[in-house]
Amino acid sequence: MSKYRREDIGNRVQGAGKVLRNSLLQPIYPEHRRRTTYNLQPRKAQLSIQVLLVGFVTSIVLSGLVVWVDSHVRSVGRAELNSLAFAIAESGVEYYRWHLAHDPNDFQDGTGEEGPYTHPYYDKNGEKIGEFELEITAPATGSSIITIRSIGKIESVSSIEKIIEVQMAPASLARFAVISNSDVRFGEGTEVYGQLHSNGGIRFDGLAYNIVSSAKEDYNDPDHDGSNEFGVHTHISPLDPNPPTSTPVRTDVFVAGRRFPVPAIDFDSLTQDLANLKSLATSTDGYYVGDSNKYGWEIVLKTNGTFDLYEVTKLEQESYACRKDMEDEQPGWGKWSPQQTSLEESGIDYPDNGIIFVEDDLWVRGEIDGARLTIASGRFPDNPSTRANIILNENIDYNNFDGTDSLALFAQNNILVGFDSADDLEIDAAVIAQQGFVGRYYYRQVCGANYSQNSIDTFGMIASNKRYGFAYTDGSGYQYRTITYDGNLLYAPPPNFPTTGSQYEIISWEEIK
Repeated sequence: MSKYRREDIGNRVQGAGKVLRNSLLQPIYPEHRRRTTYNLQPRKAQLSIQVLLVGFVTSIVLSGLVVWVDSHVRSVGRAELNSLAFAIAESGVEYYRWHLAHDPNDFQDGTGEEGPYTHPYYDKNGEKIGEFELEITAPATGSSIITIRSIGKIESVSSIEKIIEVQMAPASLARFAVISNSDVRFGEGTEVYGQLHSNGGIRFDGLAYNIVSSAKEDYNDPDHDGSNEFGVHTHISPLDPNPPTSTPVRTDVFVAGRRFPVPAIDFDSLTQDLANLKSLATSTDGYYVGDSNKYGWEIVLKTNGTFDLYEVTKLEQESYACRKDMEDEQPGWGKWSPQQTSLEESGIDYPDNGIIFVEDDLWVRGEIDGARLTIASGRFPDNPSTRANIILNENIDYNNFDGTDSLALFAQNNILVGFDSADDLEIDAAVIAQQGFVGRYYYRQVCGANYSQNSIDTFGMIASNKRYGFAYTDGSGYQYRTITYDGNLLYAPPPNFPTTGSQYEIISWEEIK
């Protein structure tokens, strides 16, 4: 029984194995083979479309990339050419700046003819790769500003060019609010808006809103005894220490600081400037007045473009008490106030070149509107005992403070404020005392009530060879002094105003194209 069972079981197991093998070899659903065979064809078609689509997109991207690279390469190349054209244009500006350094008054490129002026531009191998074309505009009457337009061009690509326009001018003496050739003192009550400079030392006890500089490192202040002091120092408490101690920061007095020593300014060159002004005044474009054979002349400026000329026939006399010892202590001392004048001519047109020269002492007053003038006084040949002065006892006013109105007063000797001057005096002008001083003589109280005046306000600049000053420590002179610098003077000074050199400086720069 057991044998049967064993064999029966074996057969059954063997039969089951066949069934299992057959079930593994045959799908459960016979139709699945057809379904699988049927679905293989669509998958092959979809793959082909995808490949085509990817290839198409890739070709577009690659084409765009090629175009972008080509555009970028072209852009880089064009930028390089633009940079070269720009460099050529700049070289044109620098060339003419060099030309002006050798011939400051030539605005026609040495040709004597109207421009434009074209110059080739070579590379390091000596091959011409471009050129610059210059258009030069000479300074207007009464100005020192020259305009230069430089056009840089490429030899190989005519469509590319760069244009630069600059304005240049030599810096004038008028870059300072006050400049002196000697030791100078600014007392309490003085306010200065603008740079101050002296070839001597400066004692400053007022308030300076700009740089105060001196050509001296230290000096012996003539107003008191003691050791040498800083080239620029103050006695406003706390007193500055003496050198070689470090210079303290005193923004309560020197708002923008102080500098010393710095290079000196050449006052000797002003002698030639004055002689040149006389020559310009005697030309057909200027106005010249000779010796009055009296006390001098008075010019009254008017806003209608004309002036009146008076002869000064009598001066106010000083009492003995007022005059005592003053002439010995102050050469040329006097009240310098006309007592009587006589009209010589009225309604004289301002000269075309803006230059008026008087070979005598001169009083000036009045008002201008839209005028640019330089008025000078001097006697030639130059003799220290006969040098001419300019005297300012009444206001000189501008109507415009944007550079439209510009006046220079250039005296061979002193620029004086006389005894009978206005209690509140306003002077709008650049004033230069070539050999003397800018200021007021000392008057005693016995001279009269005008020995002490209230305020003097200046707008422009002051250049004084000798010690400047409108006030004294005992109350004589003007109690309040305000000096305001006219920034328009720096590069647009009055006609033929003195400069500090022939080197032209760029004051504006613009890329036009």
